[in-house]
Amino acid sequence: MRKLLVQCAHHILGPFGADSDLRRWGLELAARGGKNAKKRALVAVARKLAVLLHRLWVSGEVYEPLHVRRSSQAVAA
Repeated sequence: MRKLLVQCAHHILGPFGADSDLRRWGLELAARGGKNAKKRALVAVARKLAVLLHRLWVSGEVYEPLHVRRSSQAVAA
C-alpha cells in the first residue's frame, strides 16, 4: 500500500499531475529547498493522500480538487 501511495504522489507532483490543492501544497513543500526537499514532499503528499482517501471513504463525500480556492472565493463574494 505504501508503495502505491508513493507512486501516486510521484504522479501528483510530476509534470502530468492535475492541478489540485494537494499538488500545490506538495510543490510548495518541495520548493522550500534543502537537500532532500523533493523526497520529503513525496512522502508528505503520500501520507496526506492516504488520510484524504480514508476520510472520503468513511464520510462518502465527493472529492473537490480545488476546495481551498472555492471556499476562499465564496467568502470573497
